Amino acid sequence: MRKIIPAFAVFIILAALFIEPCSADKIYIDITSSGIKKLPIAIQPFVGAKEVSDIVKADMTFTGLFDCLDDAAQIERPDQPFNMQSWKGLGVEMVIKGVATRATAQSLNVTVSAFDVAEGREVLRKEYTAKPDLVRLLAHAVSNDIYKILTGQQGIFKTKIAFIAQKSGLKELHMMDWDGERMYPVGIKGGIILAPRWARDGSKLIYSAEKNRKWGIYQLDINAMRELSTIRLSGVSIVGNFFPDNRRFAFSTARDGYSDISIGDIGGSGSRKIIATPWIDVSPSVSPDGSTIVFVSNRSGSPQLYMSDKEGFNVRRLTFQGNYNTSPQWSPTGDKIVYASMIGGKNQIFTIKPDGSGVTQLTDAGNNEDPSFSPDGRYIAFTSNRQGPTGIFVIRANGEGLKRLTPKGFRAASPGWSPL
Repeated sequence: MRKIIPAFAVFIILAALFIEPCSADKIYIDITSSGIKKLPIAIQPFVGAKEVSDIVKADMTFTGLFDCLDDAAQIERPDQPFNMQSWKGLGVEMVIKGVATRATAQSLNVTVSAFDVAEGREVLRKEYTAKPDLVRLLAHAVSNDIYKILTGQQGIFKTKIAFIAQKSGLKELHMMDWDGERMYPVGIKGGIILAPRWARDGSKLIYSAEKNRKWGIYQLDINAMRELSTIRLSGVSIVGNFFPDNRRFAFSTARDGYSDISIGDIGGSGSRKIIATPWIDVSPSVSPDGSTIVFVSNRSGSPQLYMSDKEGFNVRRLTFQGNYNTSPQWSPTGDKIVYASMIGGKNQIFTIKPDGSGVTQLTDAGNNEDPSFSPDGRYIAFTSNRQGPTGIFVIRANGEGLKRLTPKGFRAASPGWSPL
């Protein structure tokens, strides 16, 4: 057990208080429907805090769900009161305004209002307070609230991505905001660190590491920022993800040319094998409801995706397309599985439904691996070398909106997306 860096003000906005709560009685865009069109909105430059409104606009634009009106096309000034007549001719359905004040040198207050143009009413007014160095978190909190008003769904804008960076021959666990900003190391290093996976309540990470020439599975308590050794085995142990109880997790262990799949417990109470065969069975991923495990096996002669129940029984093959399929991860809603498949000597990102239908290729450039769904299932983070050394990229689950998150030249891999 060892203490990692103590400062972890990652998920904290000092205050976010409703001043005059107003609730919209309609959904402006149904993101669950097929063939949806972008919703036109206007995000005016926030008075005294344009940085905040710029981040909000970037968040909303990346979703691919909203068409944000250019500032130059806005008739009403940001410092003027909302007037529905100023906006009706511009075709926007919602206008967002904001005003910032500094209560103290260490406190920034931003009051945000959202207005329904067609009905001429305010549907959100809320005050946000944060330290100046947490302005990006404040902006992401604003984005979440606006997204909820417009879609009725939770936004992902305050989520984190854990990943592995390589520096001077060592691997090091890092964190960053969902959009690649505020990236920092958490102080955990090793010769090899693999596959950081979040507990479903966001309280901890598990990962595999080789330290002092011994493999083990470790956990990082997010609140205390304390690392604990969880399982030490003689073979190479690679973690999968957590079961819904946030205690048990799946993992694979390789030894003597074979690899088995087991279930472990974060309390260190031991593990038990659920799949032990003469083949290589690796990369387990537990379904959101905990009932099903998808994993990789070479029992058909090449790496393919297979599924079993939570006890390792009722094994059935999932993929029949491609000769080398790896790295499966469930979507949070359980309706898709993302994985990497080798095409023309390079790995590309695919999705497939749990019944084996709907195989969809999302990438076609570079070598792409280690996919991880966002907590709402609408985005996928992955590792790619399409622009040189491997870095972390994100793409919408429909294959659009590709964005690089880590800087060019900064070697990074194995993203793990936090829950909401």
